[in-house]
Amino acid sequence: MFISPAYAAGASGPGAFDIMSLLPLILIFVVFYFLLIRPQQKKAKEHREMLTALRRGDKIVTNGGIIGQITKVVNENELELEISDGVRVRSARGMVASIYARTEAPDDDDDGDDGKK
Repeated sequence: MFISPAYAAGASGPGAFDIMSLLPLILIFVVFYFLLIRPQQKKAKEHREMLTALRRGDKIVTNGGIIGQITKVVNENELELEISDGVRVRSARGMVASIYARTEAPDDDDDGDDGKK
């Protein structure tokens, strides 16, 4: 008999499951989550909040690089921008890259004192 009895000695042969073999994959997923996935989700949430806060008078920059002032919010998906004197274009709300300048919020009370007492 030339077959060695060492093959039957351990159960951790080529077909056995070992948790240590999955550890590198789990570590790679954790690193990807904290370095790539989570910051991207946070940035997307901030962009959604910025898009919902757009109002008339805000000066914005579109994804195409056009700087304009919002003259009218047509509906929840469209804005009307004035990019030059008398030149108005319609743009999709989702194409707004950033707010260039924000207008002040109007005074909510109608007493005409502009917040002065």
